[in-house]
Amino acid sequence: MHTILIVEDDKALAEGLTRALTSAQQSVKSCAGIKAAKTELSEKNYSLIILDINLPDGNGFDLLNFIKSKYDTPVIILSANDMESDIVSGIELGADDYITKPFSLAILRARVNAIFRKTASDKESASQHKRDCYTQDGYVFDFKKIEFYHDGKLIDLSRTEQKLLRILTENAGITLTRGRLMDFVWSDGSEFVDENALSVVVKRLRDKLSAQAYIKTVYGIGYIWNNNDKTTPQSQSHPHSQSHSHKKETL
Repeated sequence: MHTILIVEDDKALAEGLTRALTSAQQSVKSCAGIKAAKTELSEKNYSLIILDINLPDGNGFDLLNFIKSKYDTPVIILSANDMESDIVSGIELGADDYITKPFSLAILRARVNAIFRKTASDKESASQHKRDCYTQDGYVFDFKKIEFYHDGKLIDLSRTEQKLLRILTENAGITLTRGRLMDFVWSDGSEFVDENALSVVVKRLRDKLSAQAYIKTVYGIGYIWNNNDKTTPQSQSHPHSQSHSHKKETL
């Protein structure tokens, strides 16, 4: 559900915009001035703000500057001010779009939808970057670039070690069973994997990264990438989690 705040002192226009933009996927609220807008923003997170420049209690550009200094909310300026200097000022202050009055509702809807598509794309990119990169205490792991650093030193990891490191860091703070780790690391199932193979890869990865304080053994269960206390990792795995039958870890 997207939430839209309209800051517009023309009551008839604000009501018309509210009706036009309200849908099953969008809720719309309007207010008539800067003070009321600031109150709304302090009480609720909005997906988009549609902002007039000429407001009864101040200049909309000042509100735009305030919004961009405190929030990540996209802003579309909707104003009768159609001078090039006004449009340039709005864009330079951080407005994501500038529409001049009179305007077409179809165009406004299209611009609103474009903002929401861009926001969704940006969130997905940020989420993907978070999945591709992991940083902690001098460790920088970039799985997309296949670059792994410890205290600025580039570490060469095998494909198997990379896969193990990825699943551990993606689940940092969570105990992963030996069975789950083996299923992920040797996911193609094309070769027989001895039960000691995981132990060997874990030891090799620990040694290469000097990560004895981070890759911790949870005896009888599996391993955890420890992202908090370096001496006593917190197990979040149930003892009856699905796993292969293995000997207790001895590393």
